[in-house]
Amino acid sequence: MKISIVCVGKIKEKFYRDAIAEYEKRLSRYCKLEIIEVADEKTPDHASELVETQIKEKEAERMLSRMEKYMKEGAFVCALAIDGKQLDSVELSEKIEKLGTSGTSHIIFLIGGSLGMADVLLEQADMKLSFSKMTFPHQLMRVILLEQIYRAYRIINNEPYHK
Repeated sequence: MKISIVCVGKIKEKFYRDAIAEYEKRLSRYCKLEIIEVADEKTPDHASELVETQIKEKEAERMLSRMEKYMKEGAFVCALAIDGKQLDSVELSEKIEKLGTSGTSHIIFLIGGSLGMADVLLEQADMKLSFSKMTFPHQLMRVILLEQIYRAYRIINNEPYHK
């Protein structure tokens, strides 16, 4: 299985980069992981709703351009969205396993920028996934997602993992 994470912005904080590197290493025995970062747009202070929408659309264009080829090849696209479906860790592992056994060889997870994700991405996604009704920094969300993917593979393979 190939897992791609298409996300907005670079990780600046060393502690996030270290955590991401650790999960990349752990996941290497279960899947082919690819993290695709696209540039984020600067958001002016007190930006209007129109300006925020334009920023999200520019970021979405960059994300789409990086994943277009994969979508044509039949990749399953999962957008992280606060209003998406909430799964527990076992349900996420079952979803990943079911996709793999039904012939899907590539899952793309989308993480928007600090303003969220443009509607065009949410509409094209095969699934919207929510980790909580709370808002998290998008840099931290990358770490949380990687941890849950790792946990899912441990569950799929009946391997122990802390609860």
